Amino acid sequence: MTASRPAPARRAPARRAGDATLAPATAPRLVIASVTPAVDGGRFPAKRVTGEPCVVGADVFREGHDLLRARIRYRGPGDAQPRTAPMTLDPATDRWEGEFALDAVGRWSFTVEAWTDEFATWRERLAKRVAAQQPEVVVELLVGAAQLQRGDCRAPCGAARPLEERVAAAQDDELAALMATHAPPSDLTTYERELPLLVERPSAAFASWYEFFPRSTSPEPGRHGTFADAEAWLPRIAELGFDVVYLPPIHPIGHTFRKGRNNTLTPEPGDVGSPWAIGNEHGGHTAVEPALGTLADFERFVQRANALGLEVALDYALQCSPDHPWVKEHPDWFVIRPDGTIAYAENPPKKYQDIYPLDFWSQDRDGLWAACRDALRFWIERGVKTFRVDNPHTKPFAFWEWAIAEVRREHPDVVFLSEAFTKPKKLLHLAKLGFSQSYGYFTWKNADWEIRQWLDEFLAPDVVEYHRGNMFVNTPDILHEFLQTGGRGAFRLRLLLAGTLSPLYGVYSGYELLEHEPVRPGSEEYLDSEKYQLRHRDFARPGNLDADMARLNRIRRAEPALQRQDNLTFHPSDNPNVLFYRRAGVRGSADLLVAVNLDPRNAHATMVHVPIDEMHIDEGEPYEVEDLLTGARYTWRGSRNYVRLDPAHEPAHVLRVAPRPPRPKARPAAPAAGGHA
Repeated sequence: MTASRPAPARRAPARRAGDATLAPATAPRLVIASVTPAVDGGRFPAKRVTGEPCVVGADVFREGHDLLRARIRYRGPGDAQPRTAPMTLDPATDRWEGEFALDAVGRWSFTVEAWTDEFATWRERLAKRVAAQQPEVVVELLVGAAQLQRGDCRAPCGAARPLEERVAAAQDDELAALMATHAPPSDLTTYERELPLLVERPSAAFASWYEFFPRSTSPEPGRHGTFADAEAWLPRIAELGFDVVYLPPIHPIGHTFRKGRNNTLTPEPGDVGSPWAIGNEHGGHTAVEPALGTLADFERFVQRANALGLEVALDYALQCSPDHPWVKEHPDWFVIRPDGTIAYAENPPKKYQDIYPLDFWSQDRDGLWAACRDALRFWIERGVKTFRVDNPHTKPFAFWEWAIAEVRREHPDVVFLSEAFTKPKKLLHLAKLGFSQSYGYFTWKNADWEIRQWLDEFLAPDVVEYHRGNMFVNTPDILHEFLQTGGRGAFRLRLLLAGTLSPLYGVYSGYELLEHEPVRPGSEEYLDSEKYQLRHRDFARPGNLDADMARLNRIRRAEPALQRQDNLTFHPSDNPNVLFYRRAGVRGSADLLVAVNLDPRNAHATMVHVPIDEMHIDEGEPYEVEDLLTGARYTWRGSRNYVRLDPAHEPAHVLRVAPRPPRPKARPAAPAAGGHA
C-alpha cells in the first residue's frame, strides 16, 4: 500500500496595484441609499406645489460607531448656485430627514450629501472617557487640539491650562459650531444622482372644477349662447366656491358628417354638432366658433373669470373634422387608407365619422408635433394656463413628454389634466410624463369595497409622489346607473364623497339639477346630450344642489386636511353601507373623520372604529367632534362610536376633531450585551 502524501500548499497569488481584488482607493466609506422622493429611481420627477416643503429622506450609515452628518443640496429654477438644508437622524426609524421650502414653480433638483462628523465623534468619546475617569483623557485632548488646528480654530484647551478647564472648553457649543463651519469633511460623500422635482401651482393639487358648454348659456331657449352669455354664469359659479371653469372645445365645428341630436347621423338644419369635431372654413385649433363670438370676446371672458377668482381651463383635443384646414394643408398628417381616403376615428362598436385622428408617426412628425405644441402656446398667450387633455392615452407617450416639457420650458405654471379612461398602468405612466392631474374611475366606484380597493391602489406611497386623481362626479360622457336610479340621495352622497376623498374634484353642469335620464336603458349617455345640442337650464329650480355645493366647497377651503391626497386612510365600519375614513390633519391642523351612507334611499346605523392612537387620544378619553355639515357637536369616547345616517336629511358626517399634540416618540431599545352622532 502506498502511503498518501499531503497535497502541496498553494501559494497565494501576488497582489498587484490595480488588481480587481484590491479595494479601490476611492471607495466611499459612507452609504447613502433609499433617497426619497424619487420616481422610478429618478427617471421621472416627483410632484410638489409651491408653499409646501419638500421633505427628503435617506438612509445614511457607515461602519463603526462614528457620528455622521447629512444635508440636502438642492437647486431651484434660476438658481445659479445650489442651496443646502440640514438633515437630522430619527433614532426611532434610523433614517435621516430634512426639508426645504419650494418658492417657485418649475423644475427643481436635489441630492443628499453626508460625511463623518469627526469633531462630534471626538467630543462624544472624550465625554465617555471623562465620565469613566480614564487616564486617556489627556491624550484625547491632544487629538482634539489637532482637529482644531486642521479646522483653523484656536485650541482653547492648551496643555498649560488645568485639565478641568480644557475639558470644559472642548465641550463648548460655540466651538462645535465653529468646527462645523470651518473644518472641511475628510470623506464628503454625495448620492449617486441628482433627483428631479416638478413644482407646480397649488391649483394643480387642490381645486374644485365646474364644466359647462358656453353655447348653452343663452337666457333665451333655442338661441346659441355666446362668450358674453357665458360671462353671466361666472358669478354664480364663483359664489358656489368653485376654482376652475372648464370649457369643452370652443373651436369651429365641422360640417361633414356632423352629428345631430342624440348622436344621430342625420342632422337637421340648425343642429350644432359635436364640439370635438374641430375645424371648418373659419379655422381650426387656434380659432373660435363664430357663433360663440370672437377671440377678443373670449379674452374678455377669461379676464372676467380671473377677476372673480376663477381660472379658465380649455379642452385640448388633438383631432380634426374633415373640414379642418390641416386636412387640405397637411394630408400627410393623417392615416391614409388603401383606397386613398382618410381614416376616421372609431373605437368599435363606436364610430366617429365626424373626426379624423392624427398620425403622430407620420413622415412629417416634426411639423405635426410643432403645430400641436403651438396651439397650446396660442391659448396660453390669451390667458389660459390649464388644459384638460382629451384621450391622451391614444397618442404617443413620447409626444406628451416632449410637448409638456416644451410648454413648461416657457410657461412652467401650466397645468395639464389627463382624461385617460384607460388601464391603470397607462394612466399612471401619463402622470409620470408630466400630467398634473388625471381623471380616474370614481364614477364607477360606488360600493364600500370598490372605493377602498381602488383608492388603496392609487394612494400607495410611491404613486402619490407623481399621480393626482381628479374625481369628477359626472361628465358629458358618463351618467352612471347609480345616478340614473338613486334619486336626490345619490347625487348628494356622490358629491360629498368626491369632495372629501380627493383634493381635486369636478362636476359637469346639470348635476346640481339632478339630471339623470339616459338616452336608453343600459347606456351611460345622457338623453338629449349636450354634446350634440343646446340645453337650456333653470338653475333656480326648487330642489337644486347649490347649497350642497357651496357648503362643501366652503369646508374644503377652510380645512387643510381636505387639501392633500396623501393623508387619507380607511377605517372599519360594522355596516358596509357606511364608508368611514380619516383625513389626517396637516402640520397641526384638525383631523377630519368622514362617514358616508352609500345607500341613497335608506337610513343606516353602524359602529365606526376611530384610529384614536394615531390621533393621540387615549382609550377612554372623551373628545369632541363637530359636524361641519350641520354644526352639531358630539362627545365621543374611545375607538368605537355609534353613527346613524339618513339620506332624507344628511347622507354623511364630516366631523372635525381638534388637533392634539403628538405623544413623544419612544426611543429604540439599546442593543443587548363611544359617544353618539
